[in-house]
Amino acid sequence: MEHEIKRISTAGIAAAIAKAERYRSLNEPEEAESICRDILAIEPQHQLAARLLGLALTDQFTGRGSDRYREAEAIFRELKDPYERLYYTGILHERRAKAQLKAGQLPRSLSALFDHALHSFAEAEKIRPTGNDDAILRWNRCVRLLQNPAYEWGELEPELVPFDAQETPPR
Repeated sequence: MEHEIKRISTAGIAAAIAKAERYRSLNEPEEAESICRDILAIEPQHQLAARLLGLALTDQFTGRGSDRYREAEAIFRELKDPYERLYYTGILHERRAKAQLKAGQLPRSLSALFDHALHSFAEAEKIRPTGNDDAILRWNRCVRLLQNPAYEWGELEPELVPFDAQETPPR
């Protein structure tokens, strides 16, 4: 027996958005993802549904190769608002790094992801709407994580210094 996806009505979009947000807050990102895909099937340029879909994908990150990082990145890259593009790209990098950290990756191997997140948040801050400090709040969270002494973030730095800066060649 073959089943087909049914289309929702345009009139039902607002209620569907509310449900997607609720499912995300209930930590059921797969449900939110499905709803967002239903909305985007009938209104492909719906920015809120696209943003929620990208966030639902990042909510599912486990730090493994099965994470749909590229898909979330493409969704955020297509957001029309420049601030949102930067801000949500920062969240993407931050969540990817945190998921990999939780999965057991060495903290020092994740510094570049946090640097990408920080760069995106810094650029978003420059063009943020008045009174919107979200990029600053995310920046501060990343910095606090990077300053956490429980992680060994700086361990890789000496290895990155060129050989001739560390030692003198034998004479």
